[in-house]
Amino acid sequence: LASIMYRLAPFARLVGRRAAAGRIAPPQQHTCAFATDRPFDKILVANRGEIACRVMASASKMGIETVAVYSEADAGAKHVRHADEAIFIGAAPSQESYLRIDRIIEACKRTGAQAVHPGYGFLSENNQFQAALDAEGIKFIGPKAHAISVMGDKIESKRLAEAAKVNVIPGFVGEVSTEEDVLRISNEIGYPVMIKASAGGGGKGMRVAHNDKEAIEGFNLSKREAASSFGDDRMLIEKFIGSPRHIEFQVLADQHGNTVYLNERECSLQRRNQKVIEEAPSPFLDAALRQAMGEQAVALAAAVQYESAGTVEMLVNAQDRSFYFLEMNTRLQVEHPITEYITGVDLVEQMINVAAGRPLPFTQADIGVNGWAVESRVYAEDPQSNFMPSIGRLREYAEPQAEENVRCDSGVVKGSEISMFYDPMISKLITYGETRNEAIARNIAALDSYVIRGVKTNVGFLRDLLEHPRFVDGNLTTKFIEEEYPDGFKGRKHTAPDREFVVAIAAAIAASKEQTDMSIATDVASDPHPELDFMPLVLTVDDIETECAVVGKWDSEEGLLIHTENDAIAVTQVMWADGLPIFTAQVNGEEVVAQYVSSTYNALKLQYNGADYEVKVESPFEKSVSHVVPTVTGADTSNSVLSPMPGKVIKVSAKPGDVVVAGQELAVVEAMKMQNVVRAVRDGKVSSVEVQAGDDVAVDQPLVHLEALE
Repeated sequence: LASIMYRLAPFARLVGRRAAAGRIAPPQQHTCAFATDRPFDKILVANRGEIACRVMASASKMGIETVAVYSEADAGAKHVRHADEAIFIGAAPSQESYLRIDRIIEACKRTGAQAVHPGYGFLSENNQFQAALDAEGIKFIGPKAHAISVMGDKIESKRLAEAAKVNVIPGFVGEVSTEEDVLRISNEIGYPVMIKASAGGGGKGMRVAHNDKEAIEGFNLSKREAASSFGDDRMLIEKFIGSPRHIEFQVLADQHGNTVYLNERECSLQRRNQKVIEEAPSPFLDAALRQAMGEQAVALAAAVQYESAGTVEMLVNAQDRSFYFLEMNTRLQVEHPITEYITGVDLVEQMINVAAGRPLPFTQADIGVNGWAVESRVYAEDPQSNFMPSIGRLREYAEPQAEENVRCDSGVVKGSEISMFYDPMISKLITYGETRNEAIARNIAALDSYVIRGVKTNVGFLRDLLEHPRFVDGNLTTKFIEEEYPDGFKGRKHTAPDREFVVAIAAAIAASKEQTDMSIATDVASDPHPELDFMPLVLTVDDIETECAVVGKWDSEEGLLIHTENDAIAVTQVMWADGLPIFTAQVNGEEVVAQYVSSTYNALKLQYNGADYEVKVESPFEKSVSHVVPTVTGADTSNSVLSPMPGKVIKVSAKPGDVVVAGQELAVVEAMKMQNVVRAVRDGKVSSVEVQAGDDVAVDQPLVHLEALE
């Protein structure tokens, strides 16, 4: 770890200073010759959240008015505020709002929208939606219905790929409809196998099976997820390639027969088949392999007469450098911004122009690779509780300081609600650099200053990944997280050097509070922070006590001096005021950034280097009497099986009197369209069942109570 930080340190310091000299100009934008003639007067964005805001940004740049649609849950959402007009389309569940084709078409008619951009998810890959718009004379900003239909069907797309001489994964080309089919085909192919929805995407409706038992369970779970998410429960089975790299190619095609590939994106860092961190270009590809894969991506797009932006996903064997077609997404990808950074192409702008019949303003020869970009997906989830979704209101929210090399695509603001009805992604944090190390270091620095309160997030996990030795070396596979975090993510480790910085930060904050109190007590209006002659403290971090004395004045040039038994720590250039979430300072000449979370009369909660710290801050007298303060214990829930997330109970498998064993299914809870099996953690007898199918449950709500076996 020390060697990694040494390699990244120069770039981290560069980012931390935010000096003008450290900023890198983004690549030159490829623009079209039609800038003065907008392709549409008004478009409707049939989506929500960050992607709706993203589409509106490009439309606005092009002089196009925008229309938002929103559900009951999104009445005050950011995308609604950003649009020129907004139309209410139904209740919170997506089946009653964002998936209602008739209501979206009616919104187009009411507002005079000439075209619809679908974003990603929802109706973006629904060929019936495209056909319905076409019938009404409304342009769909995306491919034609035929391409959506063929490429959205993993069975048909595989057949087409084979015909176009694109490398495909071995497997059964056809629909699997029964448990008997599952067992027969899986054994013919040979375990492990991938069971996945023909209409699936985004990690939903996919399971890996290593034996017959897992095949049956994975088939049924994936089938239900597919029906819920896509309205199509057809399944297919193919050979599971154990440790590949997941590399995808961005393609862009117009209506005049021009198709280009805009290089690749490395998407190997995944959890449950859901991408976590992406980067462009890939650290694995050389020019020859990039060209070979790109040309196959273009061949596939041409075979289906593709128009608009699309993504051809491939699996790459790191040992022999062979590659195989996985699927084609006929829409804008979540991770498209990293391609925009390294190519200078605004993909949304090009999609809009293509939909209006305009030719691409560049050829393949114009597309290069300029610098490096990294994207971290920031989710409202609890990494230390198996990444279960976290819902609630964002009581504090502040994105990293905007600059040309840091981009935060979000659909939330302070006060926004993270709802159980939709995907829990808060934002995409994208950073750019001339080199890979620069882009990584800039992403780490941005995560450190990203303030999110009110829900749990995966920010600490993202930071841990970005500093991991294998990630820094570019040694990636789709099993990276599974291999490096076999027991899950238990939080960032507290190191001795980090604890020293946390002690200094806590002492500086305590000194600031003390100086403010002194000013109020003495009514010294001319000096809000009087100098401290001597402030003794006992600071406890991870049960390690540090006795110190603070002297000085934190807002003076000399700053504070913190005397410990063996050292004297200088804290200067402090930028903080009581209640502000970001604390910055120089500690012994090194810049530090921490987050002030909360405080009580004798404790501080801080975040530093992606880790959570609780620091006891006491005077020597308070420390001497602390052992007599009573402690409070919580309720005993050892005999209760709790819901791991807020959501809806889909199935209850247990009933009172059942004898169950550890690992046995007790219930299935669905949240954000992902179904999660709740299992018994020990052997026991079911004493009571507290829920039934269809019930909404909160996180940690009891589902089943167990009693010991006699």
